[in-house]
Amino acid sequence: MIPDIQGQAPGTIDIVDRLAMFGARYDAAPNFPSESMSALIESGHHRWFAPQICGGLPFEDEATRCRTMARALREVGRGDLSIARLYEGHVNAMSLFECFGVPDQLHWLAKALDRGAWFGVWATEPSPGVQLTREAVPSLFGEKIFASGAGGLDYALVTAASEGEHRRLVIVRANEKVRADLSGWRVRGMRASVSGRYVLDDVKVEPDMLLGKPGDYDRDPRFTAGAWRFCAAQLGGIEALVTEIRRSMRDAAREDPVQRARFADATVAVRTAGFWVAEAAHRFASGHDDAVAVARMTRGVVEDAGFIAMEAAARILGTQSALDGQRADKIVRDLSLYLRQAGPDHARDEAAKALLDHDIWVEGERLW
Repeated sequence: MIPDIQGQAPGTIDIVDRLAMFGARYDAAPNFPSESMSALIESGHHRWFAPQICGGLPFEDEATRCRTMARALREVGRGDLSIARLYEGHVNAMSLFECFGVPDQLHWLAKALDRGAWFGVWATEPSPGVQLTREAVPSLFGEKIFASGAGGLDYALVTAASEGEHRRLVIVRANEKVRADLSGWRVRGMRASVSGRYVLDDVKVEPDMLLGKPGDYDRDPRFTAGAWRFCAAQLGGIEALVTEIRRSMRDAAREDPVQRARFADATVAVRTAGFWVAEAAHRFASGHDDAVAVARMTRGVVEDAGFIAMEAAARILGTQSALDGQRADKIVRDLSLYLRQAGPDHARDEAAKALLDHDIWVEGERLW
C-alpha cells in the first residue's frame, strides 16, 4: 500500500541516513536498489512531483515547484548519488507527463503510481538511434545505452524518431530483464544506478504510448535548461562530501591552518554552487531567455565545486578518503563519474559564447 503524501512536505522526513546505509550495500554488490527506492516511496518523495491530478503536491507556481524539487534532489543526492540519478529521471518523467500528458495518460499514470511504479527518461543511444516504424501499429527498433535503471524501473520514456520527423517520447516497459544488458556497467562509481543497455526491438507502440508530439522533448529552453535538475542532485553529493570531511577531520587537521583553509575553500565552493543551482532552477521556472546559458554555466560551477571538495577530501583525510567502505571514498567515486555526464566541457564552452555576447546575470547587476 502506497502511503498517503497529503500533509507531508519535502524535508519533513530524513531520508539521507537510510539512503547512505543502503547505498553502501549496493555499492559492494551492484543490483537495482529496490530497498532505497522503497524508502523513497515511504518518505513520499516518489509522488511529490507528479501532476497534481495524479496525486502530486499542489504548488503555488512553477517557481515554488522547482525550488522544492531542487531541495528534494539535493536531499536524495546527499544520501546516495546513484539513487539521486534514478530519482532525477523519475521527477523528469513526472514533469514531462505534466507538460504533455492527455487525460487518459494521466489517469493511467495515477494508477501506476498507486502501485509504486518508478519511471525514467532514456535518450542516449548509439547511431542510428531508436526508430519508430510507420506501420498501422508501429514498432520500435534500436537500443538505449547508459539507460539508468535498465531492467529495474517499471517504465521509461524513451526517445524515438520516424523518418522525416523529429524524435518523440514513447512510454515503454523498462523492467523486462531479457532486454536489459548490464554487463558493461563495470564502473568505480554510481554502481547502483545500473546504467546499462536496453533493447527495444519489436516493441509495439499503441497510440496511448505516445507522449506529446514530435519535437516536444527536444524543444528549448526546457530541454537544455532542465540540466539544473541533475546539477541539484550532484550538489547534494558534494554537500555530503564536505559534511563528511568535517566529521572525519582529526584534531591535528583541525589545528592546521593549511587544512582549515582547504576546508573553508570547499565550503565556499559548495555554497557558491548552491546559489547557481537556485538561479538555474528559477530561470527554468520562468522560461527566461538566458535559462539555457545559466544552466550551462551552473554545470561548470557545480563540477568545479566537486573537484575542490574531492581534492580537499584527499588532502585533509588522506588515506581514509580512499579506503573501501568509507563514506568519503564512495562519494568521491560517485562524483568522479556523475560530474562527467553529457559533455560538460562542451556545455561550458557554449555558456562562454553566450557570455561573450551579453551578460546573463540578473537585470540591474549586469556588467556589460
